[in-house]
Order: sequence, then C-alpha cells, then structure tokens
Amino acid sequence: MLSPGDKKLEKLDPFYRPSVSKQKTSAEIISEARNALRTVRTQRPFTPREDQRKLFGPASSRTPENRPPSSFSLHASCFESPDLRPVSGTRLSPLQLKPKTPTSPTTEEDPCLSLPKPPVDPAKIRRISSARARLFRAASQGVLLPDRTLLPAESKKTVKPKEIVTTGDSMVKINGIYLSESNAVDHLKSHPLQLTYDGGFSEVKEQDMFKGTTSLPSHLRSGGDQGRRHARASSCPSRSDLSRLETTASKANLQEKDTEKEADEVFWNTRIVPILHELEKEENIETVCAACTQLHHALEEGNMLGNKFKRRSILLKTLYKLVDVGSDLLSLKLAKLILALKVSRKNLLNVCKLIFTISRSEKNDSLIQNDSILESLLEVLSNEDLQTNTEAFLYCMGAIKFISGNTGFLNEMISKGAVEILMNLIKQINENTKKCGACLPNSGHLLVQVTAALRNLADSPLARREFLSIRALPDLCTVIEWYMGDKDVCTNIARIFSKLTSYHDCCAALANYSRCYALFLNLINKYQKKQDLVIRIVFILGNLTAKNNQAREQFFKEKGSIQTLLSLFQTFHELDLNSQKRVGDRDAQAKAQRQPSGVEDVLIKLTRVLANIAIHPRIGPALAAKPQVVGLLLTTLEYKSIDDCEELVINATATINNLSYYQVKNSVIHDKKLSIAELLLKLLVSNNMDGILEAVRVFGNLSQYRDICDFIVQKNVHKFMIALLDAKHQDICFSACGVLLNLTVDKDKRVILRDGGGIKKLVDCLKDFGPTDWQLACLVCKTLWNFSENITNASSCFGDEDTNTLSVLLSSFLDEELVLDGSFDQDLKNYHRLHWETEFKPVAQQLLNRIQSHHTFLEPLPIPSF
Repeated sequence: MLSPGDKKLEKLDPFYRPSVSKQKTSAEIISEARNALRTVRTQRPFTPREDQRKLFGPASSRTPENRPPSSFSLHASCFESPDLRPVSGTRLSPLQLKPKTPTSPTTEEDPCLSLPKPPVDPAKIRRISSARARLFRAASQGVLLPDRTLLPAESKKTVKPKEIVTTGDSMVKINGIYLSESNAVDHLKSHPLQLTYDGGFSEVKEQDMFKGTTSLPSHLRSGGDQGRRHARASSCPSRSDLSRLETTASKANLQEKDTEKEADEVFWNTRIVPILHELEKEENIETVCAACTQLHHALEEGNMLGNKFKRRSILLKTLYKLVDVGSDLLSLKLAKLILALKVSRKNLLNVCKLIFTISRSEKNDSLIQNDSILESLLEVLSNEDLQTNTEAFLYCMGAIKFISGNTGFLNEMISKGAVEILMNLIKQINENTKKCGACLPNSGHLLVQVTAALRNLADSPLARREFLSIRALPDLCTVIEWYMGDKDVCTNIARIFSKLTSYHDCCAALANYSRCYALFLNLINKYQKKQDLVIRIVFILGNLTAKNNQAREQFFKEKGSIQTLLSLFQTFHELDLNSQKRVGDRDAQAKAQRQPSGVEDVLIKLTRVLANIAIHPRIGPALAAKPQVVGLLLTTLEYKSIDDCEELVINATATINNLSYYQVKNSVIHDKKLSIAELLLKLLVSNNMDGILEAVRVFGNLSQYRDICDFIVQKNVHKFMIALLDAKHQDICFSACGVLLNLTVDKDKRVILRDGGGIKKLVDCLKDFGPTDWQLACLVCKTLWNFSENITNASSCFGDEDTNTLSVLLSSFLDEELVLDGSFDQDLKNYHRLHWETEFKPVAQQLLNRIQSHHTFLEPLPIPSF
C-alpha cells in the first residue's frame, strides 16, 4: 500500500508548460526566454574601401556636373595679393578739416602746439628714396640693416644706449664689441636685452644702429639743448596731476611701441632675412624644406605669426612662389606656414586645395603625420568663418576625411578633439539651415565630407566615448531631418549609427531619442530600393530593438512601422526571387557556400527586426495574427534552403519560433502549424547544427498542440529528438528534452520514450549537465516524472540500472552542496544556487520519493564525480 505522502504524489499533474493565465516564477520566465523567445544577431553591413581618394566616391548620388571637382591644377599665380596686407577691423573717424591757429605766434617751437609742416622739398624726397633703395640693396646682399631710414622726428627720442648695433662691411658692433654677422646673430639670440617674452627687443635704439651709416644733422644727433627745451616746457599752460600722469603714460606707451618696432626690425634683419635668402636660392628640396622649418620656428619665436605682422606680405610672396616647385614635402611645409600666417578668402581656399591634393595619395600619409598638418586643418575649422569660407572648408574637410581613413591617425585625431570640432561644425550647419529654412547645396557637399570623417572615427572606442559625452547622436538625427533628400549624407550617418549601435551604451543613447524611429521609417520609405542605405537603417533598428523593450514599443507605435517593414520585405523578396531565376547552377553555388547577396542581406536584417520586436508581450501576438508577416516568413523557408543562405533561413525560423510562443486565438501560426512542421523537417535532416537547434525550438512550442504531437510521432520526429540527447550540446539537449516533455503529457505517447534508449539518455543528460545547469536538470526530472505517472514498480518503469543511477544522482544533488564550475563569477554562482534550491530540488525530491516508494534497491552504485 502507498503511504498518504505517496498517494499525494500520485495525484500530482504531469509537468508541462504552464498556461498563460498562471503566474510564472522568475525561473520559468528565464527558462522560456532560453527555450522560446530569443533575440537574433547578425553581422554589420560591410562597407568596401574606396580605391581612390575623392571628394565623392563612385557610389555617390551626385552627378559629376553637380559636385565640386576632386582634381585641379594649382600654381603660385592662383594666390592673390590683396590678402597680403592685414585687414583692420577698425573704422577710421572722418578727418577734421578745421586747422587750429595758434593764439600767439612765436619764433620758438612750442611743444604744446601742433603747427602744419611745410611740404618736403622734391629733391629731398629723391635723396631719401635713393638712400632707402641703397639700404634695401644692402639688405638683399646680406647686410643686417632694417628696411627703412630714420625720420628726423624719430631721432629726438634718444636715451643713453645700453646696446649698440652698427652694421657695415659685414661687421656688427654690440656694446663696444665688433662681431661678424654670424656671431652677431648668436649674440643677439643669447643677449639678455635682445628678446622679451613676446619676441621683441627690450631696448635697442634705431638711431644707434644707423651710427656711421646715415648722416643726420648735428642738432638731431645731439638731441637739442636740454635747458632750452626745459624752458619751453615750463611756458606751457599748467595741467592737473592726473593729466600729467596720463600724458607721461601716453608718452611711455609710445616710446615702448617704438622700442618694440625697432626690436622687430632687428629681429627681422638678423633672423628672418637670411632665411628668406635661403628660400630664394632654391638649391635643392631638402635645403628649402629645412629653411621653411627654420622660418616657421623663427617666426613663432619672434611672435610674427598671424595676420598682424607688417612684413607678412613679403613672407607670403616668397612662399607662394615656392608652390610651383611641385614637391609634396615642400608643399606641406609651405601650407602649414601659410596657414599659420592666417590667410583668408581665396588664398585660404587655395592652401586648403593644396593640402587636399597632397592628401589624395596614400603614400603621403607619413609626410602628413610627420609635419603635423592635421592640427593646422582642425584649427581652420575651429577659427575661420564657415559662411565666408564654405568652399575652403570643403577641401579642408576632404583632406581630413582622407587622413581619417588611415587607422594610424585615429588616436591622434581624437586626442586633438576632432570629434568635438566636427560636431561643432555640424551644429553650425544645422543652425544656418534652420535660419534659411532650406538646405543649401554647398552645405550638403561639406556635410558629406564631415560625416564621412566621423564614420571613420566611429571605429575607435575613444571616439565612441566622445560621441556620448557631447551628445552627438541627436545632432546627427537633426542632419537627417534637414537633409533627408541628400542620399550621400544620410548614408554616411547611417554608417555612423550602424557602427555605434553595435555597442550597448551608444544603442541606449540613440534609443532614448524618440524622434529617430520616425526618421528611420521615412528614410526606408524614401529610399526603399537604395540597398546600401536601407540595409544599414534596418540593421540599426535591429540593434535598437535587440535588448530594449521600450525601444520595441516606441518603434511599434510609430505610424505605419510594421507596414513599412513588410513593404520592404516584399520588395526585396521579389528581387531575390527574380535573381534566383537568373541563376543557372544553384547546386554549384550551394557547394561553394557563397556569401549572402546584397538582397539576401537586407532580408536577413529585416527578419531580425521582426524577431526582436516579437519579444514584446503586446507586439508578438499582434504580429502572430498578421497573415502577411507569417506568409512572408513561410515563403522564405519554402524557396530557400539552409545551404542557399544559412543566416536568412535561421533568422526566419527564429522569428517563427518567437511568434509561435504566443497561444492566441487569432494566431496565424496556430492555423498554419502543420505547414510549419513540414517545413521544419528539412532543417532537422540538414547537417547544420544551428538550423537543427532552431527547428527543435519551434517544435518545442508547437508540441503543446495535440495534432503536432501526432505529427511528431507519425513522422518519427520523436526518435530524432531522443537521438539529439546524445549531442553533448546543452542547448540542443534542453530543446529536445522540452519536446519529449510535451509528448509525455499524453499518456498514450509515453511509451515512445523507451525507443532508442530514451530513459538512459535522459539519465546521462542529468549526470553530465545537471550539476551546472539547473534548468536542464529540472526539465529532465519533469520528463521522467511524467513518464512514471502510473508507476507500480520502478525497476519495470526505468530498468534496474537506470533506477539505481537516478537514486544515487538525485540523493547526491539533494544532500550535498553543489560544486560549481570555477569559471562562474560570484553573482552567477549565487543565482545558480538560489534556483537550484527553489526550482530544481522540489522536483528532484518528488521524483526520488516516487522511485524509492516503488523500488527495492539493489547494491548501491558509486557516486559519480563531477
């Protein structure tokens, strides 16, 4: 007789999948996710590298006549002279044409009155001009002279010189010491009075430099009578102390400015002029390149870079002439120096074109890296005005795009803030477009280059952090919104998103921007037959919906979202069918295991999106009830074999698996379940283990229906499931055991478990995987419980050997602490132990009690080691 406890166990129902209405435990939810609902992975669309570096590649939607050229001739004559003179932003006030007449005429010079000066005698002008010409000729021959003569008015500003520079006959006198030109240059560089922090001289007087070379009147050289000047000064009207201080300060400032000018002239003649002579010689490329580098350092040391230096025109004229030499190395050094001198307008455009032309050749990448031209290009984008220099920005960005295509530049570009600079440029373009109310063609050309460079930068993990920190993704979505009609821009941004959304943090950031879903759907509708763009948009949607339930819901709520996907699916399904009709020898292609075609790749990404959104508990039943969704999936399985396109077939099967999970009255899956079962047989007999696993998972869901269980038995599918228990693959054993569990719910079908040694294989699965997989162990125990529902003798039910093995295994699992794999982290160990105690042990205890109550044990078996 059975004890009351055994009678209670006898009344327990068979184990099978709980009904939808029953509350599910967390373990059941996890098991169902493993057993039924699954996301689908796929590879990112491949972007082939362009063979040639051009502003717009061969796949561009722009026609040659509607886009700026990528090749052009550039010569010194292309540069304009108006840019040589610095432009002042100060507006001069109109002149007062009312001369002030002195109140009391005097023969003495009154410093308080400003009297008109008589015109200069033409003869004197000629003499001064000829003297200046001689000075310039002397300077051109290497004599260290300034390029202007001393005016008489300036000679009055004399103080006792602390340092005297006398030039002539290639000798320089400094503080009473005569030096040669080369020694003088070194002395000036090292002298404590020569250079201030900003590159000027602290105290060098121009009149002293000209001593012995220029003849001046004696009263100007001596500075005049001090007493007489003091008397004239005392005759001036008295002023307040504040006024005197201001006047004194003003005079001091003027004197300081004059001193700085004189120091600049000395620096120019001692440091710059000799280098310019070297550049004019043009002896060989290496010498000229070295001179350019030396010139750049000298200008930087003398604080003469920028557009405020008065001799900038002389420098630029010399540099422009060297452009015609035609050396890429020299041109890079010239371009860097010209940019440092802050050229603008057409000259800025030409120098950007010069760098662009050089960067078109990959062999010049090392030259670009050595000369650090990248920093100069980024500075142009940061400091110059976009609206004034749009074309210059275009070629500047073209060069940056080419540079970013070389992975060796990525870290350098990111460290110099390239991502932020380019995104700031995009923000400016968005603001300008918003003001105009329409996208501008020139802005579109520029955006192609900017987004292409960002696409290259997106490969770096450092860049991904930059994209997130500056919130770049919404700004890129805004570009799509404004430039929806520019396929090149939209394709580049889609490539950026397809790279970024492959990572969870970027994917979450884009998913939180709710407007992105409508934008992506609009792109699909607008460019439905543009495969290179559509495939990336669908891939992005697949990433967004992979792990984010909120993203699934937001996408589903967008108007026409599912219909857009189905329309796209239908379009590419027909294209695929037509392409297959044109293929002559499909068997040869299958043997070659060809890569998916572009059309097939779109279908792969589409089925992935459908599989992912079907996980949502409200979206899944809605999709399962749509005949067009299920029809397209079944049609795919009908005409495609797993040898034709493995990933497409597996994705379609996974989507059916997710839809078959929902047991709803209007489910098309329910109506077509027998047709689905027939199609799955092709996968079961294939040699593809992934395809077999997907088919078994679908059978696990469909075997809850009685007619499918009958189909499984009639077609001997159950034998295949039992054979799969030997696969030594946990997921396959888990899914196959799930099908057998559902079969054993029907009492008439329990006997099939004996076929092919099913009991022994289940016990082996429990022994092999039980200690580390509580879900599989629980499933095996439930299947054995169903099989032994009407047990009268354990040995006759399981066999003596399997009964003893089960008893020992279950006792050891219940009585001893579970030994986990050392590779598990602590959180996983704790999770495993928790569900081992709450989910597995109750089932194992029930099964052990049933076996012990109906069996007299033989000799105990040794406890297996795990």
